[in-house]
Order: sequence, then structure tokens, then C-alpha cells
Amino acid sequence: MKYKSLVITNPADLMFGKAPNPVKTRRGLEIGGGQVYAELNFTLPTMSINSGTLDRVNQHYREIAEGALEKALHLNSKGVVLEFETLLEMTKTPAIGIELVKIMTDVCENYYQKYGLKSEIRLTPNDLREFERPAKQRTSAYLEPMMELFEQGMLAGGDLLSIESTGGKEVSDDALMMCDIKTTMFALSVLGVRDMQFLWGKITALADKYGKIAAGDSACGFANTAMVLAEKKYIPKVFATLVRVISVVRSIVAMEQGAVGPDKDCGYEGPFLKAITGIPISMEGKTAACAHFSPLGNIASACTDLWSNESVQNIKLLSGMAPTAYMEQLEYDARLMNEALRAGDMHCQVLQQLFVNSDIYTDPQALVLSPENVIRISKALIKGDSYVANAKNGALEALDIIDEAIASGKMQLNEMESSYLPILREDLNSIPEDESQFVEMMLPMLDQSKFILSEYGL
Repeated sequence: MKYKSLVITNPADLMFGKAPNPVKTRRGLEIGGGQVYAELNFTLPTMSINSGTLDRVNQHYREIAEGALEKALHLNSKGVVLEFETLLEMTKTPAIGIELVKIMTDVCENYYQKYGLKSEIRLTPNDLREFERPAKQRTSAYLEPMMELFEQGMLAGGDLLSIESTGGKEVSDDALMMCDIKTTMFALSVLGVRDMQFLWGKITALADKYGKIAAGDSACGFANTAMVLAEKKYIPKVFATLVRVISVVRSIVAMEQGAVGPDKDCGYEGPFLKAITGIPISMEGKTAACAHFSPLGNIASACTDLWSNESVQNIKLLSGMAPTAYMEQLEYDARLMNEALRAGDMHCQVLQQLFVNSDIYTDPQALVLSPENVIRISKALIKGDSYVANAKNGALEALDIIDEAIASGKMQLNEMESSYLPILREDLNSIPEDESQFVEMMLPMLDQSKFILSEYGL
């Protein structure tokens, strides 16, 4: 791993709206520069996408952008990010996604020229490689439309570039359901890391070529999947907590390849990335309930720079269209954090402490996201000599923090949850820190028909 020391070492400096390395966009947003901005995530209502529905699709996205920016203007917003997470058809046929970027860019530019409202589009193509099994991470024909959408989409107005990449997911899916921490570690710290190096080398090269912002990735398909499974009581929360921490070592590879933030909101590994690299981050919490539930509703705000939701469908609510309603919710949350920032450090610390205290001991997944514990775990995540070692060290540190919270009486876990703690610790301690040794140990245990080693450079 490139990083050997933390950029942020004091928990008090891990604060919402402030990042050591802020990112300035072409219309003047300074993300992490002392202001929290809303980032709206949206999608279509349930409908087909084909040649006969494209006019309706285009109209939906135009209405979403216009409704969101009109609401932001009405609320005296200082700036907005619109995240365009493409759907399958929009990436397989890049012309569809490119046209939608153009439509939303025109809306953004119109509000900027007429009213001075600053806004940018985060372009997030979906990772088509997930739809092949076994996945061909480096040789898939699906790479071509993905990269075409990145390149032509950024030329059409997508200024922040992100993806929820899925390298290793063909191995992790079963591992999550089986609570197999060693296989999960292999999927994230070996396969995931190697795929991130391959994919983000391409993305950052395009961003540099056209003067765009390589923002960051998300381990959504791994850590958020674990969180949702735990929420449904399919797997233990303590296991999902460790998956969250382990996912940091694959997501940080985007920064090692040149990404500068703000990272993607839906992975929740952002606080660790911010502590280690100093980038600004995007987070989601209670306002993501339209798409998934979580135990992180308030604590997720503690050090965010963009405050986001999750994909909300463009459907009619009593108040208006759902994305417009969510824009209002996000903007009011951001307004509160910005008022604290204007009032000074003491007010920021009080508000942050309220965010943290309201969630921290209700769930181990919240526990590890407090600024103090983020710094502590981040130190462990960079002290090793390999990605495997760092993932292992971070997970063991998280286990120590959970054990301490239980011993202090501040956190209570049921018997099933507690019974997993020594099992997980034993499994983690059995993992060698050298990648080659770890691969050699794991291959006989894995169903190698589910993945192709050469697609990961192995």
C-alpha cells in the first residue's frame, strides 16, 4: 500500500465539511473546503428502457434535474452534486447514458448561468462485468462500453467520475452468506485490490486526459451487501463490521491510482479513506432509507463533505416528486452542518458528538465509524507491508474495539453475535500476511470454477 502514515491523526480534525485536500470543480464547488453540499442520487420509476421508451426516459431525467435544482435554488443552496448512476441498459448502450448526461448538463449550466447556482454531475457507470460468470475482469467485451461511457460521458458534462466496481464479487457473494471471513478477505484484499489497480489505472488516465475529476469507488457490492444482510438478520452484525473495515484496502487503491475524491457515498468506508489520504468524501445515512435500511443514520454525517441519499425513484409523493423531496431533506441536513461550520469549532464538535453519540453503541457497524475509532483503525490499516496484512490488522483492531465496548458495558450484543467474536479472531489470526502465501493457502479451499485467476493477474 502506498500510504504509510495518516493525513489526519487527530479525531477532532476528522470533521464534516473540512478535508485536508479539498476538490474544486469547474463551476466552483470546493468540496471539503469548509462547506457541506447535498449530493442527490436518483433513478427511474419501474419501467423498461428500450427504443420505444427513450423519450420518456429522457424526460424523467430532465424533470429530476430541473426539480432538484429548482428546489436547491429555492432553499438558497450554495451548490449541489447530482449523481447519475447508470442502469444496465444505459451502460450496455453508451449512447443512452451519454444523451442523459447531456440533458442534465444543459439543466445544470442553465441554472448556473441564470442564477449562479453551482452544480456538477457525478457520472457512475455500472460495472457490466458483474453480469458474466465467471467474470472476465480484464478481457471482457463489456469493458468497451463501460469505458466508452466514461470517456464520452465526461465530454458530455460528467465531471466527477466514479464506479461501484465488482472485482472479487464472484467469490465474496457466497462468502458473505457463509460468514467466511478468510474467503471474504481473499475476495477484497487480493482479487478486489488487483482489479482496482487495473480498472482505476484506466479511469484516472481518462480523467487526466480530459481534465476531469477521478473521484473514487465504493465497496457497495461487498460491505453494503453485508450490512443489508445483517439488517435482515441473515448474518451477524459483527461480521458485517469486519467486512466494512476490510473493504478499505480495496477502495483506497483508487486514490493510489490517482483518484482525488470525493469518494462514492454508498460504501461507508469513506471516513477511513479521509483519515488516511485527506480526500473529501460523500456519505449517506438516514436519507438512504428509500433504498436500504442501516444502523448508521446519524453517525454517517460525522465527517462527510457531500451528504447524499440512495437511488430514489422518480415517483409522485404527496408533496411532489420523490427526488425533489429528497433534495429538500439533504439540503436541510447540509444547512445544519454548515451553520455549525460558520459558528466555529466548538459548535462543530458539539453537533458531531450528537451525531456520533446517537448511534455509536447501538450497533458495532456504527461503533467503528466514530472519529476516534476511525483514526485508531486507520493506523492499523497502514502499518503492514501488504494489502492482506493491512486488512487483517484493521479487522483485528475493529475486533479489539468491539470487545472493549462490550467489556465497558457501553455496548450489548446478543449471544449469537458475541459467539462469533472469538471465531472471527481465530480465523483472522490464521491468515498469513504475505499475499503469495495467502493465495497458496486459499486456492485449495475455493471453487475455482467461479473465478479466473488470470483475470486478476495471478
